[in-house]
Amino acid sequence: MDFSVLRNLISRYCVGEEYWVDSRTVYIGHKEPPPGAEAYILQRYPDNRIVSSKYTLWNFIPKNLFEQFRRIANFYFLLIFLVQLIIDTPTSPVTSGLPLFFVITVTAIKQGYEDWLRHKADCSINECPVDVIQQGAVVRTESHKLRVGDIVMVREDDTFPCDLILLSSSRDDGTCYVTTASLDGESSHKTYYAVPDTMAFVTEQEVDSLHATIECEQPQPDLYKECLCIYICLLFFRPLGAENLLLRGATLKNTEHIYGVAIYTGMDTKMALNYQSKSQKRSAVEKSMNAFLIVYLCMLIGKALINTVLKYSWQWSSDHDEPWYNQRTEIDRERHVIRAFTDFLAFMVLFNYIIPVSMYVTVEMQKFLGSYFIAWDTDMYDEDLGQGAQVNTSDLNEELGQVEYVFTDKTGTLTENCMEFIECCVDGHIYIPHAICNGQILSADHEDLFFRALCLCHTVQVKEEETVDGIKMGLHQGKPTSFYISSSPDEVALVEGMKRLGYTYLRLKDSHMEILNKDDEIERFELLHVLNFDSVRRRMSVIVRSSAGENLLFCKGADSSILPRVVSGKVEQVRARVEQNAVEGLRTLCVAYRSLSPADYEEACHRLSAAKLALQDRDQRLMQAYDFIERDFTLLGATAVEDRLQEKAADTIESLHKAGMKVWVLTGDKMETAVATCYASKLFRRSTQILELTKKRTEEQSLHEVLFDLSRTPCVCVCVFMSRLSVDCQDYGLIIDGATLSAVLKPGPESSGSGNYREIFLEICRNCSAVLCCRMAPLQKAQIVKLIKASKEHPITLAIGDGANDVSMILEAHVGIGIMGKEGRQAARNSDYAIPKFKHLKKMLLVHGHFYYIRIAELVQYFFYKNVCFIFPQFLYQFYCGFSQQPLYDTAYLTLYNISFTSLPILIYSLIEKHVSVETLKRDPSLYRSEDVAKNSLLCWPVFLYWTCLGLFDACIFFFGAYFLFDNTTFTSNGQMFGNWTFGTLIFTVLVFTVTLKLALDTHLWTWINHFVIWGSLLFYVIFSLLWGGIIWPFLNYQRMYYVFMQMLSSGPAWLGIILLITLSLLPDVVKKVLCRTMCPTATERQATASENGSDVFQSSCTHVRCIWASDISLEEVRGLNVPLGQLDLVYIIIPDGHAVAVILSLPQ
Repeated sequence: MDFSVLRNLISRYCVGEEYWVDSRTVYIGHKEPPPGAEAYILQRYPDNRIVSSKYTLWNFIPKNLFEQFRRIANFYFLLIFLVQLIIDTPTSPVTSGLPLFFVITVTAIKQGYEDWLRHKADCSINECPVDVIQQGAVVRTESHKLRVGDIVMVREDDTFPCDLILLSSSRDDGTCYVTTASLDGESSHKTYYAVPDTMAFVTEQEVDSLHATIECEQPQPDLYKECLCIYICLLFFRPLGAENLLLRGATLKNTEHIYGVAIYTGMDTKMALNYQSKSQKRSAVEKSMNAFLIVYLCMLIGKALINTVLKYSWQWSSDHDEPWYNQRTEIDRERHVIRAFTDFLAFMVLFNYIIPVSMYVTVEMQKFLGSYFIAWDTDMYDEDLGQGAQVNTSDLNEELGQVEYVFTDKTGTLTENCMEFIECCVDGHIYIPHAICNGQILSADHEDLFFRALCLCHTVQVKEEETVDGIKMGLHQGKPTSFYISSSPDEVALVEGMKRLGYTYLRLKDSHMEILNKDDEIERFELLHVLNFDSVRRRMSVIVRSSAGENLLFCKGADSSILPRVVSGKVEQVRARVEQNAVEGLRTLCVAYRSLSPADYEEACHRLSAAKLALQDRDQRLMQAYDFIERDFTLLGATAVEDRLQEKAADTIESLHKAGMKVWVLTGDKMETAVATCYASKLFRRSTQILELTKKRTEEQSLHEVLFDLSRTPCVCVCVFMSRLSVDCQDYGLIIDGATLSAVLKPGPESSGSGNYREIFLEICRNCSAVLCCRMAPLQKAQIVKLIKASKEHPITLAIGDGANDVSMILEAHVGIGIMGKEGRQAARNSDYAIPKFKHLKKMLLVHGHFYYIRIAELVQYFFYKNVCFIFPQFLYQFYCGFSQQPLYDTAYLTLYNISFTSLPILIYSLIEKHVSVETLKRDPSLYRSEDVAKNSLLCWPVFLYWTCLGLFDACIFFFGAYFLFDNTTFTSNGQMFGNWTFGTLIFTVLVFTVTLKLALDTHLWTWINHFVIWGSLLFYVIFSLLWGGIIWPFLNYQRMYYVFMQMLSSGPAWLGIILLITLSLLPDVVKKVLCRTMCPTATERQATASENGSDVFQSSCTHVRCIWASDISLEEVRGLNVPLGQLDLVYIIIPDGHAVAVILSLPQ
């Protein structure tokens, strides 16, 4: 059998397909195969360069321009600019071109800077030093110069520069320990194995002399599955798996050095293939902006169309007296359609300023600069981590203020993911570490076996070194002592717990595990086999041989996985203790053992060897072997480990509830443990009625019956707010497990009725204040988030987690937040925002989110308002100039209005405005869901129409006020009449002062920055106008504004008119604000007033007897609440259809 036939055969079996496609052959050390082998064909693979940037020096300008002009607003203004260049328009192309150029330039600089940072990050990675074996010596080179087939030497605490096959290790057993935090979020240590046939090559010369070929599939992103094989000198082959593959980005730990061969480099590595670019998330504010923009675009087209029609109607009227010098020629008469179209385009150009192109760049700057307030917040800085909050995307700042659903992980998010051994139960006897230390006597029959089992059944490594990951560990009285590291924090807690109980695990040396028993005697056990833990079996086992020659199988795992396989032992006592610990929120494991006879051991070895050597269905055959070996157990006992709740986690969840958010916990933990955590974190209260939708219940009843039983539950939540803000709420909580959720979400034939399960499930969830989803797979977490997002209410969702298993739901939610926890940084890197602790979520939402939404909503509405004020007088002016397209304002004013005169005050306002204090927002979370901000209330259509109508009103005041003041009036002392440009300048002056002072009236927090930009903008306008009209500029062909502004200011009536028109324009808005704050103040205004007066909001709001009834709620039902009505101020009743009805009462004592 020649080499090619052998390769095709092995490839077929590895992949399970008849034909192999797209494989790659790697020659170790780039050595050509010996004579007689298949022809040597040099294959070209990418180098080890990592590229995360979008642009290069050559394609930045065209690519960036293409991306920017894909935005409708930019493309629209580009068309307007081109129209101004092509046809004769009333305004200069500069008026459209300069603002567009400004917007495009600012955006390009921002995106270019961000890409430059990505280039710097890429360069720092690509230029990292790497040790390569060449001609039997270690040669240091740069990372990007690595090629497929290079033999690489990696030292301890170094990161693997590419995907490597582990050839040999400095450890005698050919293993190495690796952390993969940057890949899958797990910071624990994992064990990888060298190729058995190459593990003896331990020097540079020996490794360089290796002649071997690796056959592997083309790169694919699966981190945990790999099918490849190695051919040693064409004599024999050995299949390899994921346990032999070291991935780029992982870090070598507790191993002096390793040798590996590069098989995937650069963008072919699994880390690069797993880089999931985030889908572009759009906030509700951006969607509202686009909707408003379409309305204004329709207004623009309508204005242009009306003016075009009226122009030709007027010109074609019989009583139209046109001067002889303006008579239309025959050509003009024949081309009236084309002429009408060009006039329509000219009117579009004249009125196009109603579309605020600068709004987009202002919004981007506001988001970009505003995101720094989160990063700078010292309240969100964690001393232990030495890090504060991070903003990975600034496009969703305002979405933080509109969250309705919060989906959170449990372990590491609500809890600390810091395990502490609490107790163990052996044959029904309880052992507590501190009690043992105080002299408790071990009395159970199996206590020695139990303690030995926990000292042996694990993958813990012992490290005797002062520093791990930059943290000093293991120091005792200045001397280094051993400490434990493992892939599971539970295992470390158990081994440390055994040490406190008198049994110390010492080391693994020469395949022998050493423990120090309670009599200070060292016991040695030969480690024969390790049956690793997996999420399907939910247990792990080891087979060891004692010094007496007895073969023992020790197993630990979940109670549901161990107890069905037990044939002897005190099962009921242990089960009762496990259930009690689970209710208390402790993580439990059961421990069992089995003594193997020589025949049993031989059979176990045979099955394990056959499964490991299988080339096809290897994983399935291993599972079958494990299932055969792990049986007929004798139960020893159980353990309890505590994962402590994070600081202020309960207070944060309670605040989120008060803010009107529904909190869901999505966890892979068992139900009892998760329920206990939910009670401790105040997700569930003692008065909460729990509804269960679990596999246990669906086994007793059909899923159909259970769902309809729950849907008929009278889920009426009555929240009674007493005069001192005490809350007594009977609510409902739902518990669902992963298996039942799969059945609910599983699509089925419509005839079966299963198609309605989703809606029934959603209806049940709407009637519950909190939901716990346990035994959830990562994909199911994302499915839950997607289900709620797609519901008919389309609520804003937020997902928060700390591990790689939370990334899917973080990417799926509207807003994703990562916790910088102990499970790596993958969740933090894939999130929109990252915070050190769960408690920081409270301020991020209730304070930052609230402020961001208020500010950007005001920014958007204000931009549309000031542009209506700006361009509507131009529309009215056409009725008085014969629709001749004569501009009302000078070109400089048209160009600089949005760029200079009015842009900076609103930008500063949108960055630092605080309508209420931070302490008030934290003290009263209900302001988050108040009617004036919830459900995108500030950008709803009624508010938009108010701002638009206010702009139209002010524009009419500007135009007609100036018009009547000009009518038959001489303003100058010498009797000279003001002209067209003076009329426009007067209107523009009133306009600039009015819109700026309008913003000043809306400002609550005044600082020196506000004063500087507001009064500075007005001063800049005056100075610019004086210079623009007071100097003869040599670069202008004509200067129609010469001396216009100074002539206007020299007139007393002009001053009086400006002051009068500004006052008339601002008066309605001032009156409206005073009346609204007096008669129907918003919740924020009531709270601000109450804070100033030191009184209670709810007491002051119920001074009279007022009742607002629902059709199906009677006074008797309200009295049936068993609440002393003399103290009752406010009752919220949520009826089953999800609508809230307020009943406001104030009855005598």
